[in-house]
Amino acid sequence: MTNSHKLPINLTDLLRQRTVEGERVEYKAGWNPDAVIRTVCAFANDFENLGGGYVVIGQDCDANGLPVFPPVGVVDKQLDKIQQELLAACLWIQPPYFPVLSLEVVEDRNLIVL
Repeated sequence: MTNSHKLPINLTDLLRQRTVEGERVEYKAGWNPDAVIRTVCAFANDFENLGGGYVVIGQDCDANGLPVFPPVGVVDKQLDKIQQELLAACLWIQPPYFPVLSLEVVEDRNLIVL
């Protein structure tokens, strides 16, 4: 897997919610296209003018919305499939919207950050 670090902020700060408020970060333990695309659309619309947000796939959270460590992670063989499905799903958004995607590794586990 090739890392493609494209995040404008430090990943550790994002996961620990040091630099981004909780309303702007959503954790998804696994790949669920419908739930992820709904969140991407909500952050893209940014009705509250918060500056968008981040979706972290492969990271579970507790009942209070705080990340649970170690991350669940995304298995290597699923990374390409998820990226392809995400691209296909984004084509259905009107107007089409393609979030920046960064493949990250935390505690030896793959995360996909949008």
